[in-house]
Amino acid sequence: MAPNDKFITLDSRLHDYMTAHGHNSDPILKELADETAALGRIAMMQIAPEQGTFMTILARAIGARRAVEVGTFTGYSSICVARALPDDGHLLCCDVSDEWTKIARRYWERAGVARKITLRIAPALETLRALPADHSFDFAFIDADKTSYLGYYEEILKRMRPGGLILFDNVLWMGAIVNEKDQSADTRALRELNDFIARDTRVDAVMLPIADGLTIARKK
Repeated sequence: MAPNDKFITLDSRLHDYMTAHGHNSDPILKELADETAALGRIAMMQIAPEQGTFMTILARAIGARRAVEVGTFTGYSSICVARALPDDGHLLCCDVSDEWTKIARRYWERAGVARKITLRIAPALETLRALPADHSFDFAFIDADKTSYLGYYEEILKRMRPGGLILFDNVLWMGAIVNEKDQSADTRALRELNDFIARDTRVDAVMLPIADGLTIARKK
């Protein structure tokens, strides 16, 4: 097998096996996932359980203390990140929906991480640009409107400490990223982001086929 051919296509049985052999849930996260699923099609905005576990492990591995999330929805990913932070750690959550984040607030309390989280209901670029010049982050997760991904990246990167990680969700866009017939604004924005990061010498980056595609950029 050539190195470039060393990958496997997951079917539902293999995916179920994979998730069953990781620490990918607990009663609180499962209840949150079930409540979110009951919302209907919009529940697709929630990250996959194995992605949440992966993010927790990454944040813990780098000793993250200060984190930011752009796009909180009902709170699954924020719980995963906040749990990785020390008791005096802090997660800034940026979202524009009071409706969905009300669910997040309930589960932050139940998960015992509410004291670590500050929620800002406002356009995320406004929130990020209003931060003090010396405000820094160790870890970031971007999962919001795709046309603003590059803007979020630039605002966060300049506040990221060397060695810090920025994660981008949905970078494969359910396979549409390689479908040239798809010229929607979101798809084109994700292509632009992916091409930009692949050339960006300020970071080391890797794209992984986790859930809907996850890019990890490490600031040099």
